[in-house]
Amino acid sequence: MPVIVDITLPDAELEGTESVVERWLRQPGEHVRQHEPLLEINTDKAIVEVPAPATGVLREILKPANAPILPGEILGRIATGVPGQSVGESEKTPVQAQKSADGVANQKDELSPAVRRLVRDHGVDVSKIKGTGRGGRITYEDVQAHLKQPAEGVGTYHLTGKKIPHSPMRRRIAQHMVESMLKTAPHVTAVFEVDLSAVVAHRRKSQPEYERKGVKLTYTAYFVAAAVQAMQAVPEVNSRWHEDALEVYSDCNIGIASAVEGGLLVPVIGQAQLLDLAGIAERLQDLATRARSGKLQPGELRNGTFTITNHGVSGSLIATPIINQPQSAILGIGKIEKRVMVVEVGEEETLKIKPMAYATLTIDHRALDGFQANAFLTKFAQVLADWPG
Repeated sequence: MPVIVDITLPDAELEGTESVVERWLRQPGEHVRQHEPLLEINTDKAIVEVPAPATGVLREILKPANAPILPGEILGRIATGVPGQSVGESEKTPVQAQKSADGVANQKDELSPAVRRLVRDHGVDVSKIKGTGRGGRITYEDVQAHLKQPAEGVGTYHLTGKKIPHSPMRRRIAQHMVESMLKTAPHVTAVFEVDLSAVVAHRRKSQPEYERKGVKLTYTAYFVAAAVQAMQAVPEVNSRWHEDALEVYSDCNIGIASAVEGGLLVPVIGQAQLLDLAGIAERLQDLATRARSGKLQPGELRNGTFTITNHGVSGSLIATPIINQPQSAILGIGKIEKRVMVVEVGEEETLKIKPMAYATLTIDHRALDGFQANAFLTKFAQVLADWPG
């Protein structure tokens, strides 16, 4: 007799996060083996695989894709002690049971959620569409092809397009940004211009040595190092607002906003104040590589106290980033470009071409005032301008 084993969400790594089912890697009736990946869970900003707790047949899925879940909840069930073939006749799904004598399924019931939405939005009669999917199933492409056919009646046109469903990551980013900007913190942004001549010269001279060690020396590493010194000069920037007090952190845990496929991740460089430029560069490279490959651990996205977004890498000159709650500030760095600057040499003024960038600090005005934002940016710009050769 089969033994039923519950599939649950491990809570050790996911405490305190929002989680939804990203996708199931197996479907009911399929054979699974213990410890092999069974489904993927999307936490606040990381994908976590859940392994099969036993070998057997996936009997049922209780939490489908995009369903919210909590640690300890039952996601599905595995039947052990049975052959791994497809489900038998007695276990067929309701849609399978509705097949008519000629083998054609009830098309309306077999539509996927994406196809069902497309059909509903365009008022399509599915009986007029010939399905090209398995078993005559109507696919998303079938509906699109139908919509592109000449409309019936003169002067009648259909608007055609494609809806891309929001991923759980994109929905949570949107919710987080709206809550930060409109519901939580009054945002104020200060803008400074930063002279990067010394940094550019130091990086050009140091790159070969770093490359021999297998480390890529990026400008972001310099920005992190300078931000640490600026936070130590203005500690209130490295803080969190509470209704009864301002919590100022002793550690500089700096999150680096990183664009990845489908959204944005903010991996954290913990205790950045303890690292030199080489240590920061090495840590940045490791986090960026694993962020792009989806191999970050949930803990590496938590407990940030300050965030830097180097939006200039994509060509942006100036931006006013939204604060990553519950932090009190976020630093934005624009594109580095050569500009003609007026420079005083003795008592004379002359023109000189310099590599410059705009730096913005967006603050939570509950926690900080403009003079603190300006003091931070003054120190930040000074550290970079005076970078030792």
